Amino acid sequence: MPLFSSRHEEPVQDAPADAPKRRSTLFGRNRDPSPSRTNSRTTTTSNHNNSTSSSSPRRSGLLHRRDEDPTIIAARERVMNAEAAERDADRALAAARVAVKEAREHIKRLEKEAAEEARLARIKQDQARSMTKRGKGLGRHEHAI
Repeated sequence: MPLFSSRHEEPVQDAPADAPKRRSTLFGRNRDPSPSRTNSRTTTTSNHNNSTSSSSPRRSGLLHRRDEDPTIIAARERVMNAEAAERDADRALAAARVAVKEAREHIKRLEKEAAEEARLARIKQDQARSMTKRGKGLGRHEHAI
């Protein structure tokens, strides 16, 4: 059986049976019970034949965008450009966050280095004071000659 064959069957008219009404389904639909299997097939086939035989100038689908309105095309392009701009902005924001993080880490390293240099300078200053005190006692024998 070919996939895209057209069938020209006449719909079979069965007497409608009084089926009990269904309650709403899980997704909130209220619909009549489905028709019998033979009716649904012929109905579907006849609907398919009617839809293909209609002569509508507009086609649906992704392959027929040349038939779309120019304003729709322009709007789609603007949306796509806006989406691209948002992606670029997101990348720039991420890069800015990384730069801020690196700058803060650099500042912390500088503070640690400065604190270490200050500690070493205090040690050096204390040692210099100690040498000054020791040096004051020198030279007392110069006046004795």
